[in-house]
Amino acid sequence: MYIWIPVEGNDEKHAKVMPHLEASQWALVDFDAGEVKSVKFYKNRDELGGEWVDFVILKNKFENYIDFMNEGMMCLSVREEETIEDIMTAFKFKELDEMGL
Repeated sequence: MYIWIPVEGNDEKHAKVMPHLEASQWALVDFDAGEVKSVKFYKNRDELGGEWVDFVILKNKFENYIDFMNEGMMCLSVREEETIEDIMTAFKFKELDEMGL
């Protein structure tokens, strides 16, 4: 499955989640069988070219998530996690908050 995370920077170990309107990069995480297979960075979401993305993980529950839901993505928000590694560990153990109507 593919997961979008708006981040600051393009370092897989140190990039921190950002509000999606302020993100300088978007990390696309390929997550399968309980582990991260790969992480690729894009300047914006349009660079992916229409590939299906299953989840988007946002900085907080107050961000506008409707556009993501309209594209068929499940929307989650972090609690205290900041790095991609911390976020994916929380994702694996279902410790992120679900956003929805």
